[in-house]
Amino acid sequence: MKAASFSLSDYSFDKVSIDYSKKTGNEISIDFDPKGLFKLKDESAVFELTFVFNAIDKVSAQQFINIECHAIFTFAEVIAFDDIPEYFYGNSIAILFPYIRAFISTVTLQANLGPFVLPTMNLSSLEEPLRKNTTVE
Repeated sequence: MKAASFSLSDYSFDKVSIDYSKKTGNEISIDFDPKGLFKLKDESAVFELTFVFNAIDKVSAQQFINIECHAIFTFAEVIAFDDIPEYFYGNSIAILFPYIRAFISTVTLQANLGPFVLPTMNLSSLEEPLRKNTTVE
């Protein structure tokens, strides 16, 4: 099997919700939910990655930040779903995460709420959920 090259061709933040009135303290949990959609488009393959980030107040158990990022990856040599290389799933998340991390910090700072800064993280545990939550169109 040939190695397939891919690139991030576009991304956008389609849903942004911040409600600091639901944040009662400093104990929070964070959650990531990746989903994928693979489709062939004009003799090329496209992978649409939807990456949802949630911050939840542990005391009130209420979500106070919800951000949905939609990214499009294009493949140079992939022509079928089964041709997606194993390393794509983990690497696509790793490529997109710095954009999400910077956006969350910037939007909370600009809202004059104090920046919500995510640390750099190893998100390799999201590789399998992305693989399971990927559909083909």
